[in-house]
Amino acid sequence: MITVYEALSLMITFGSLIVAVITIVISLEKRK
Repeated sequence: MITVYEALSLMITFGSLIVAVITIVISLEKRK
């Protein structure tokens, strides 16, 4: 079983990764 703390840390990790990818995509789009 996965604990609530592990699930939260996973969500935060994936969330920050997604935010970073979106930020990179937006900056690349603005550069065009």
